[in-house]
Amino acid sequence: MRTSDMFADLSATLAEPLLRDTVYPWEALPRIKAFLREIGPALDLAEYDNPAPEVWIHRSVRRFPNVYIDGPAIIGAETELRCGAFLRGSALVGRGCVVGNSTELKNCILFDHVQVPHYN
Repeated sequence: MRTSDMFADLSATLAEPLLRDTVYPWEALPRIKAFLREIGPALDLAEYDNPAPEVWIHRSVRRFPNVYIDGPAIIGAETELRCGAFLRGSALVGRGCVVGNSTELKNCILFDHVQVPHYN
């Protein structure tokens, strides 16, 4: 299954340039970290907080106090990071997502409006 077969519309992710440069979607996996390190510093700091090295969180994100985020990571606008969310690095979370209770993310791309609400 080719990237172009799986994702006809890549406009719902900041990873569009990364994914367009692949034949198969799994080819993006070893490149996520470098991609985030490249685009993160270019994000508008009027829109994104940079609370830790290589971590960019849109100012509209709802973040519960016990969320762990290791960089590099970018969290898009209007996303909700619920209790116990554990982002272990190399995570690109799109706009309007839900990363829920006890969900662990690492080396992944979540398109806009994806929900992983609990125990994922």
